[in-house]
Amino acid sequence: MDPLLLIAEWWWIAPAAAGAGAVGVMGARRRGRATGRRLAYDAARTDLKTARQAAIERRLAVKVARADLAHVTAQRAARTATPEQVASAKRMLRERENAAKSAAAEVRARQARLTAARAEISTASGARPIERLHAAHDAVTARWMQYETDTARQIAYPAMTDVRRPTTAAYLRAAGHATECRRTASGRITPADFAAYRDAVADLERAFDVAEHDARVQAGETPPAPGWQDAAQDVFSRSAEALDKAAGAAVSALAAWTNRSRPGKPD
Repeated sequence: MDPLLLIAEWWWIAPAAAGAGAVGVMGARRRGRATGRRLAYDAARTDLKTARQAAIERRLAVKVARADLAHVTAQRAARTATPEQVASAKRMLRERENAAKSAAAEVRARQARLTAARAEISTASGARPIERLHAAHDAVTARWMQYETDTARQIAYPAMTDVRRPTTAAYLRAAGHATECRRTASGRITPADFAAYRDAVADLERAFDVAEHDARVQAGETPPAPGWQDAAQDVFSRSAEALDKAAGAAVSALAAWTNRSRPGKPD
């Protein structure tokens, strides 16, 4: 058969196949959105975009603060600025640098959450993201109800149900906020609604943990953990990590020098 006639007769196959593939991908995305499988992914992607924009803004703020410090320092040399103004500019620079570091850490955390959410999309047999949030929310509520309904627990840990305790009051506020976000995240849920509910549940879990720890401290079961211990542990961890990196770099340099010094080995 003439190749030209064959091409003329079957020219439509490639565009049709491409169109079918595109329709299949769009259909899969629609099904993912309809079943709520992509909710966590879409919310995480939006969060990452917001975090990156915030990181850019923080880095720009650092540059501005450095320029302001240089300007004030020059004015101080010319005796047109006071030492207090220089000290203030230095404080502002430190604050902007800390904010930039925090924003960079937030980007890394959001990126990790996006990676996890992307991996969960393919798990069609597992619970949907909103169902997992409901389960986590209900689990905290069930733990709280044990302190509300169990007389023995009420006697052993009175601080847990004492609304005058700051930690208990903070938990109750977090519980109310999570419940309100749960009502909002019903029916046709948007990624923004899901993200708000997700963060509210995370805040609720932390608030309950703090309140429970405080109640156990008041009952004499758990010693308080001073903030300086956490800070010291963080310093030790960072120091150990720095030592490990330095040791690794030294070993690599020594190995490279040994290989270069070996007789008969070409440079």
